[in-house]
Amino acid sequence: RPRDALLEAMELLEEGVPGPVIDKAAVDFGMPVGPIELADRVGLDICLAVAKELSAHYPFKLPGQLEFMVRESKLGLKSGEGFYRWEKKRPLKQRFDAFYHAPNDLAERLIFRLLNEAVACFREGVVEDADLLDAGIIFGTGFAPFRGGPMHYIKNGGLQQMRQRIQELERRHGEQFHPDSGWTNLGRV
Repeated sequence: RPRDALLEAMELLEEGVPGPVIDKAAVDFGMPVGPIELADRVGLDICLAVAKELSAHYPFKLPGQLEFMVRESKLGLKSGEGFYRWEKKRPLKQRFDAFYHAPNDLAERLIFRLLNEAVACFREGVVEDADLLDAGIIFGTGFAPFRGGPMHYIKNGGLQQMRQRIQELERRHGEQFHPDSGWTNLGRV
């Protein structure tokens, strides 16, 4: 459910983190493209429509900035401007102050939302095999292939340490990081 990384990216934007900084954190982690650029490429109107549809089933606050951009007809690549201005199908990413310091947990905020949803999918039986779940997320969302997929990433990071980290993110940033109950059963995988 890549929506979670996108929703966290929107939250970070609303907190004042520049889009290029968010995208760089995702790319540095190993994603092929950052969530802000991806949203612009897909189309902000489509992202908003999907978010509205999903919000009927999964309660979350619609990103205000996304709604504003669509209202202003800033739809991303297709309109020439969204979170980025676009020329020749390439985003013009504004430079940011060299003294700007991104939040230390920026990449973790993007990734742990996705990890938590992967754990939920596994617990719900959406996919019965952790390796298949990893493959699906790698091929379906572009999760950093060299990291082996989210379940492999959790296992390699140490289940206990990863669980503690998501709990810390919840304390710091809110309930969107509330660990899925499936974290307690991952030790048996």
